[in-house]
Amino acid sequence: MLFQIKSYLKFLWNSKNEHGVHSPFVFSLVTKCFYDKKYKPEYAILKNYRKLLFQNKNFIEVTDFGAGSKVFKSNKRQIAKIAKTAGISNNRAELLFRVTNYFQPENILEIGTSLGLATSALALGNPKTKVITLEGCNETANIAEIQLQKFNCNNVQSIETEFETYLNDVQLSILDFQLIYFDGNHSKKATLQYFNLLLPKASNNSVWIFDDIHWSPDMEEAWKFIKNHPKVTVTIDTFQWGFVFFRREQEKEHFIIRT
Repeated sequence: MLFQIKSYLKFLWNSKNEHGVHSPFVFSLVTKCFYDKKYKPEYAILKNYRKLLFQNKNFIEVTDFGAGSKVFKSNKRQIAKIAKTAGISNNRAELLFRVTNYFQPENILEIGTSLGLATSALALGNPKTKVITLEGCNETANIAEIQLQKFNCNNVQSIETEFETYLNDVQLSILDFQLIYFDGNHSKKATLQYFNLLLPKASNNSVWIFDDIHWSPDMEEAWKFIKNHPKVTVTIDTFQWGFVFFRREQEKEHFIIRT
């Protein structure tokens, strides 16, 4: 916790708003998407999705995975508590909805479904997109799939799998994901493994979002490696998330933006 507090204070010191952004691409993203204050009808759906989970007092067997998809631990947890502690916040869900709505990707990959709070935001952001979401825990995946069906997120394909198994699958070579949301394993080893496995699929229009980039010293090291990779041209650090772009027409530049 102390590490995260120090990281956040450092973030606040270095961060800017739209007035410190000189890239037209990033300025448009920040002003038209990040800072868009207009109410969206889908926000009510996202809140109801969350509310239903918060009211669910049932317990399920949850399996956590370490690096390499090896089982780290398994225990019973209440669904409501999982949603409150591990789920995406309401503000973040709305931002993720706006990002998807802004870029209008045709195909989205989410690594780490959990209870589907972020999944619903991705799905609602562009109902015409196909969202493939991966989850390693059977019971968590089942709850998310039931919940997504209740809210008519019919453009979601839920896959219960080890992440590395799916990312190494030959079928991945025929899929083109314009947006990838990395939220499956908050360790340096796993994050860089997923990054390297998916890197051949990165295109000029790719939008990659990494969750919890300041969660630990290891995650900050992973974020630093990703920022410095020669194929990466633009990154945006919003503290919770790291946005990565591969736009060949832009010079390499890193932004720290308050949202």
